[in-house]
Amino acid sequence: MNTAESIPDPRDGRLAENILYFARTLRAAGLPVGPGKVLDALEAAAAVGLARREDFYWTLHAVFVNRRDQQEIFDQAFHVFWRNPEILERMMSLLLPDITPLAGGRPQGGEELSRRLTDVLRPKDDGSPPGEAEEQTEIDAVMTFSNKEVLQTIDFEKMSGEELAEAKRAIQAMRLPIMEVPTRRFRTARQGQRADLRATMRAGLRSGGDTIPLRWKRQRRRHPPLVVICDISGSMSRYSRMLLHFMHAITNDRDRVHSFVFGTRLTNITRHLRHKDVDVAVEKVSELVVDWSGGTRIGACLQDFNVTWARRVLGQGALVLLISDGLDRDNAEGLAGEIERLHKSCRRLIWLNPLLRYDAYEPKSMGAKAMIAHVDDFRAVHNLQSLTELSAVLTRPAARREEGLTSWQSRNP
Repeated sequence: MNTAESIPDPRDGRLAENILYFARTLRAAGLPVGPGKVLDALEAAAAVGLARREDFYWTLHAVFVNRRDQQEIFDQAFHVFWRNPEILERMMSLLLPDITPLAGGRPQGGEELSRRLTDVLRPKDDGSPPGEAEEQTEIDAVMTFSNKEVLQTIDFEKMSGEELAEAKRAIQAMRLPIMEVPTRRFRTARQGQRADLRATMRAGLRSGGDTIPLRWKRQRRRHPPLVVICDISGSMSRYSRMLLHFMHAITNDRDRVHSFVFGTRLTNITRHLRHKDVDVAVEKVSELVVDWSGGTRIGACLQDFNVTWARRVLGQGALVLLISDGLDRDNAEGLAGEIERLHKSCRRLIWLNPLLRYDAYEPKSMGAKAMIAHVDDFRAVHNLQSLTELSAVLTRPAARREEGLTSWQSRNP
């Protein structure tokens, strides 16, 4: 029987080197793992021991994972790196485990590996003998696609770590123009079609009344408020991380942007997204939100928004972007009434759904059926190209539908 007393100190021998290699793998896959966490992992492994594989898993998990969105990468990396079921007995003998990546790119459970992890574990060499001169090949690049064009169409879910980093930089540079609408206020104009009687009378008094110079005015125009309500449930987790960067970009690009996230509860993250540094903003949002990658209660969260926040943020004809896949844990209880109330309270309600990337998608779930009857536009949001198309949609005026889109065919021409 293996006991913690019979296990060598993990800080000695090759085991410490293995944990260091595992930490490097996590860091290359995008997790914030530094030397301090490596030392903490060695101390934790020495304290807990290696008698059980489950204990070893949760020991490293407690050290290296501090956000819910890091859970999936860590889980896959652990089961690939330490994939031998008897690895703990081998580690007690201080042998270096074989960490050659699986050829099929899938862990033992059959789940598809993340592109970020696959790129990290892919062998770097091409199998050529050492010292062999590398053959130089010239390629004609005429009529080929650039990396940026290819990146535009890659699904966020299938991006590698390098592609995700490049996509985040592209999102930060993205601008979301919104059409300007007339307001009730006026501003002075040198010429126009509407006379400013007050300014004309003041000008006549200043001139002594001999002449009355005519003054003009015109309506002020400005973009309406923008409200973003994003689903961060488990089914949306891979997309909500990227969309959080999108929300940060538009929040720092203009005024009157209000951002909310919801899973089982609604959370206002507007103030945190106003930080100029996107990493600081995302970290503060992660600390604030407690229902990340959990269930979804769309009806209850929209009710909270309509009761608590609608009067504050939906004034002056706000545009609302509702980002969700429409999968509701509460079987769409109360959702139809709340989405109808939201639709009637805003200038335009646009539903962004990553599932619309599939050509065969139809709103068959109860939540999707309740929502689709009360939206003005229904679009996919799954890659950079879809975000660019969204910018084009918001710049041109569109007719508002009083009863929403009641036919699926009219939404998906």
